[in-house]
Parts: sequence; structure tokens; C-alpha cells
Amino acid sequence: MRNRTRKLIGAIFMVLFVVVYALLAMVLAQKTALQVESGVLRMIIFALLGLGWAVPLVPLIVWMERPD
Repeated sequence: MRNRTRKLIGAIFMVLFVVVYALLAMVLAQKTALQVESGVLRMIIFALLGLGWAVPLVPLIVWMERPD
């Protein structure tokens, strides 16, 4: 598969994944973080949910950047 095709497929998948992840992260934030009384723990939950999308996408990015 050509590099250009891999990048197109990867970009489409990334956009779809981030949209779905954002919706799920909002639900998780409503269910968990708002029930926590500690401000520090709430901030940690929001930080983990905010950065959590990047970890699953690392293999996809590596696959997209492979040479032809």
C-alpha cells in the first residue's frame, strides 16, 4: 500500500476515533469526576481522559509513517 493511501486511511480513522473518544470521555467525566470531592483527584481524572486518546493511536501513527 502506498504511503499516501495509508495516510488517508489513517487520517479518516483518527478523526472518527477522536470523535467517539471525546463523547465517551465526556460521559466518563460526568459519571466519575463530578462525584469526586477532591479537586486534585478531579484534575487528574480530567487530565487522564484528556490525554488518553493519544496512547491507542500510536500504533496507527507508526503504521502511517512507514516508508513505501
